Amino acid sequence: MTKILIRGTKSPFEAISAERMLRDNLIANNSGNLLFLEIAWKILSTKGTEISPDRLSAHRIGADRINERYDHYVIPLANAFRRSYMDSLIRLTRVIERLTIPVTVLGVGVQFARSHEPGAVRPFDDAVKAFARAVLDRSPSIGVRGETTQTYLRELGFRDVEVIGCPSMFLHGERMEVTKPTPVLERDARIGMGITPTVPAMGPIVMSNVGRYPNLEYLAQDIDALRLLLWGETAAEPGDGNGLPLHLSHPLLRDDKSVFFVDPWPWLDHMRETDFVFGSRIHGSIAAVLSGTPSYLLAHDARTLELARYFDLPHRAMADTPSDVDAGALYAEADFGPLMAGHPERFRRFTGYLEQHGLRHVFQPGEDTTAFDARLAGVRFPPPVRVSPVTPVRRTRRRAWDLAGQLRGAAKQGLRRA
Repeated sequence: MTKILIRGTKSPFEAISAERMLRDNLIANNSGNLLFLEIAWKILSTKGTEISPDRLSAHRIGADRINERYDHYVIPLANAFRRSYMDSLIRLTRVIERLTIPVTVLGVGVQFARSHEPGAVRPFDDAVKAFARAVLDRSPSIGVRGETTQTYLRELGFRDVEVIGCPSMFLHGERMEVTKPTPVLERDARIGMGITPTVPAMGPIVMSNVGRYPNLEYLAQDIDALRLLLWGETAAEPGDGNGLPLHLSHPLLRDDKSVFFVDPWPWLDHMRETDFVFGSRIHGSIAAVLSGTPSYLLAHDARTLELARYFDLPHRAMADTPSDVDAGALYAEADFGPLMAGHPERFRRFTGYLEQHGLRHVFQPGEDTTAFDARLAGVRFPPPVRVSPVTPVRRTRRRAWDLAGQLRGAAKQGLRRA
């Protein structure tokens, strides 16, 4: 039995309430994280393999216990090379430096606001160097999301860097099929919109399309949006947002046109019932194409842009996008030919990377690609979160009950430690 420890918040087969997902931040700030974390789990779910999540707490497990209990540590990452993640990266590096088992990184990326500036010194450079050295002492190479990150690491002095994209794109192996349900996007089409609340340029785009398409739906992903939907709580001041859905008075929230999935699998099911998805969320675009639904990304930083370029996802830079851009124009512009044509080669590159690292995957001969799905079918996931229909008083009572539960749990944890 091969035992893999994988970086992740939970097992794909754990059905956890939205309230607890929020309380314990099991989406790691963005539900898009669960898409690549849990699809990576599926890809590695081979016969004779046991996978366990580190619950993003490898430092608490400790290197000695990891060495003793596991044969391989697999680390799917997103935009981990950034200033705000530096402390977490240093903590993870300290664990890796003490490991004696192989370590494999799946798709790490660097985050720049716009583009890579050759020779620029960044505050996280030293932390990235230490991380890369630790990984490469236990791995033949590092898998990155795109050419921007590859160039960045090579400038730091590392040559064993492979572009493998994001594991989420290989849910169906070498198969990728996306078709437009209609020649043009009709006014009554079911449209999903991914919105990054920290990108002000999305506000006017949101409001322009809310007025055009009555069935437009906000596919919320970030932790603050989950808190807003569940409890009506927001850190935004009145008047903030400039069209962004930061308050319950926003038409997308007021009119019950917002939805939040705390698990990736119901999210993918929902995408199959959607005609088109567009916006600034890279994994919103990926969730759509995995379900065969056309999507279009408005890339607001180098992190999302490099991934879209690598996979040939239809996209344009946010800076080149008019504030009144019509979803119908993006739909008409989207060409999925390059995405589908290049997918088999990208899949072979990804699986070749796994095999080079001594990792089996479900797409190899003799493996069962349906076993994971069969087990998943037996899980009853919580329903998607929408704006609570209860009155503010009842919402406050529910919130108080949730907080009381947190306090009871903390007290029990304290007694166990004592």
